[in-house]
Amino acid sequence: MVNREIGVVILGSTGSIGESTLAVIRENPGRFQVHGLSCESNLEAMVSQILEFSPQAVSVGCGKGEQLRKLLPPGKQDIEILEGLSGNKYLARFPQASVIVAAIVGAAGVEPVMAGIQAQKTIALANKESIVLAGSLLMAEAKKQGVKILPVDSEHNAIFQSLMGNRKEDLAHITLTASGGPFRNTPAEDFSKIEVQDALNHPNWNMGRKITIDSATMMNKCLEIIEAKWLFDLEPTQIKVLVHPQSIIHSMVTYKDGSTISQMGVPDMKTPIANCLGYPERIFSGSDALDLAAVGQLSFEAPDLQRFPTLQMAYDVLEIGEGAPAALNGANEVLVDLFLAEKISFLDIFQSLRRLVEELYVLKEKKDIIEIKTISDAIQADQWGREFVTNLFSK
Repeated sequence: MVNREIGVVILGSTGSIGESTLAVIRENPGRFQVHGLSCESNLEAMVSQILEFSPQAVSVGCGKGEQLRKLLPPGKQDIEILEGLSGNKYLARFPQASVIVAAIVGAAGVEPVMAGIQAQKTIALANKESIVLAGSLLMAEAKKQGVKILPVDSEHNAIFQSLMGNRKEDLAHITLTASGGPFRNTPAEDFSKIEVQDALNHPNWNMGRKITIDSATMMNKCLEIIEAKWLFDLEPTQIKVLVHPQSIIHSMVTYKDGSTISQMGVPDMKTPIANCLGYPERIFSGSDALDLAAVGQLSFEAPDLQRFPTLQMAYDVLEIGEGAPAALNGANEVLVDLFLAEKISFLDIFQSLRRLVEELYVLKEKKDIIEIKTISDAIQADQWGREFVTNLFSK
């Protein structure tokens, strides 16, 4: 029996997740066919990917389509080149693809993810912001369409694996592990001295700039708490966080009998990507096998909510509800961009997000929170958060 190649589209193919996905595909020749790729602006990397994987269609940032075509050799001039949001949504619905790897960074990924779900594609989800913005809508639509959403984030993929073969009603709680980032041991009084390059120097993971800054502020764990609530249908009280500096245990599930099941592996995103691409089978990832003797010791500690108040903000916005998580996400994206541009300080991120959460509590009392009934509502709430912090600094 000859197995048909699995059609794949990678949204955000030139980022770290996209590159790792293509690395996994190389490890499994004859198993996958890449039908579509997308990026925002890294046209040189896109050209290399087109030459190697021969997709039928690609999408790039608005206004960059003709520029990409000029970079392609004569033999590749017939490729379909799309642009912007409409291009990403088109690729998410691409007829020949059955798996969509959603690796676009930030809120820009939510509409393509919904488009893929509505087209009944399996979603390998690396874009946590989609669930943060519109988790209730995306999960409801996935259930309606009979679509699997497979989590690529190492923490959520670990939860996904640790839940296999067990009953949901037997679950007590989950524990998301966190490396603690580059400033796990940095005294609070030194946070004012943190520079961009310090924050981009993650001790364990090689990631894109945005998520690396989120790891430094532990905002990534805040977003992951919100994501876990929707992905696994949990109460916020069932979601715990534990700092684990070695990043070997990627997360764990505790059941009501006291048993805890975890997923372990070297800190390499190719492992959860391979789990999603191959599901329900196991495929080659190209990751090294875990050698616990070489690791030597695993350590754990409670997170410091005083130095990293972003963790509490996850529970705050879930309590507020409706558009609050989306607003927090939008505000954070603006703040990360400002920090990377060296226009604000590291501490400004925490202080601005705290002011936003305080305002959201006021709006909740006034019953003036944006209700999330459509994707447009989620995007509007995200935009509100962006405008709130932009106005803080414009003043």
